[in-house]
Amino acid sequence: MTEINSLPPQAASAPSSARPATSGEVLRLADAREGMVPPGTTAQAEVLSLRQVGQAFQMMLRLTLANGLQTQVQASANQPLPLGSLLTVSQPQSSQLAVMLQSAASNPQAALTRLDTRETPVGSLLQGKVLTTQALPAVAGQAAIYRSLVSLLGGAQAGATLTLDSPRPLPLGSLLSAQVMGDQSLRFVPLSGRQEQLAVAQQLLTQQGRQADLSGVLGSLQSLADDPDAGAQLRSSAERLLNSLPDVRQLSDSKGLAQALANSGGFLEAKLTGGQTAALATDLKANLLRLMAQVSQASGAPAFTPPTGAALAPLLPGSTRAALGMLGNASPRPQPGGFPLPSRLLQSLEAEGDLEQLLRLAAGAVSRLQSHQLSSLQQTGLTEDGTLQSTWQTEIPLRHGQEFVPLQIKLQREEREDAADPQTDRRTANGEPGDPAWRIELAFDLHPLGPLQVQAQLNQGRLSGQLWAEQPATARLLDSQLGALRERLLGCGLEVGDLHCHPGTPPQGPRTRLEQRWVDENA
Repeated sequence: MTEINSLPPQAASAPSSARPATSGEVLRLADAREGMVPPGTTAQAEVLSLRQVGQAFQMMLRLTLANGLQTQVQASANQPLPLGSLLTVSQPQSSQLAVMLQSAASNPQAALTRLDTRETPVGSLLQGKVLTTQALPAVAGQAAIYRSLVSLLGGAQAGATLTLDSPRPLPLGSLLSAQVMGDQSLRFVPLSGRQEQLAVAQQLLTQQGRQADLSGVLGSLQSLADDPDAGAQLRSSAERLLNSLPDVRQLSDSKGLAQALANSGGFLEAKLTGGQTAALATDLKANLLRLMAQVSQASGAPAFTPPTGAALAPLLPGSTRAALGMLGNASPRPQPGGFPLPSRLLQSLEAEGDLEQLLRLAAGAVSRLQSHQLSSLQQTGLTEDGTLQSTWQTEIPLRHGQEFVPLQIKLQREEREDAADPQTDRRTANGEPGDPAWRIELAFDLHPLGPLQVQAQLNQGRLSGQLWAEQPATARLLDSQLGALRERLLGCGLEVGDLHCHPGTPPQGPRTRLEQRWVDENA
């Protein structure tokens, strides 16, 4: 079964064409039956199935006679009848049924020519299967129009039949996924993109089962860098990785923050694809992969050298794959897509020179960075209300004295899709061009304050935010400093809205999520 890829916005047919079969239409019976509907009487017919064969339309009808008896017959016609259509028919000949009346008004299953946006809001997705396609009579000077009947799958209107006009014929039996643009307008979207989202979700579930906190491998690297008995190459790699990590002062500067984000490991594949090999020396994930290769070699496993070409597709040695497998079986797999990633510490080095455990810690750290990358992909796309949402999620280990504090960061940009169209004049109430809305979330555990989370929104130049502290004393301290924070934000030229601090953690209630309904492959 094929899928329909992108097309320009399509329109539901005009209300005047709601009845593809009118009074006087003749249905040809596949098998002649004399006296099935006695002369002078009528029967009620319901369309049970519909199939197009060439230019003809074959249907299975259920006849209900005046005496209440029912029978099923096969018939064909020149025009399609939507599934569930109710007809009043007579039998002028043994091989024909004549349509006397179509009860479309009383039939909830009649073909739709207009969507009810209360049940299918603008921006939501519809999935369907193409039942019929036929060319409408040509009009001089106008492009050809093709009319199709599409059976809707899933959702509030599952089972209904939609009458759809398009500039080219839709392949019979194909599956389509379309975004609702209005009560009489749809835009097709490729199903392959939906399948990619499913693949990302499945891979994210695997990676989050393997991931471990960055603090575990960083603490072990500190011990390794100070160990005179460790190999010179391993000590050098440990020192290079630790020295590449930023401190709080670097993040207080915009350029330092941009550099820290670029080196967080979330853009390693983009650097390799773009041939930016010089930037790999300070990239966190590149350094972790390099360390894994050296640890594998030092432990006697086959050497592993991360590629520096245009693509990153490392084939890990057996010992590394074993370490990843042990991580995946170490604990129950969490649900993917949450923020922040759950804390998961592995046991530190049991003894000096325990290279297998170091390999396991490094593999867990790489999986954690990959979980952030996959979460970014999962949360990027079109939301149910038609908003284009872009997400960047990563983690930066900060130097804090002799310790390292992993800072989890999620940035989201939300913009109406039509705002990207240069022909669309999108302005605010003040007449200024509308800006996208930004959302930032931070999560970190800073001694002695304990776990903290921050959520801030920037919309049309106005900043508002909320803070959560798991320790009540920390929540009271932060609440007392909100006035000073407001003054500093105002000094930066920002318009500041509400600022609040709460004890505990952010509520995990309903949030705006990307639409993830799928076409039933068995339909």
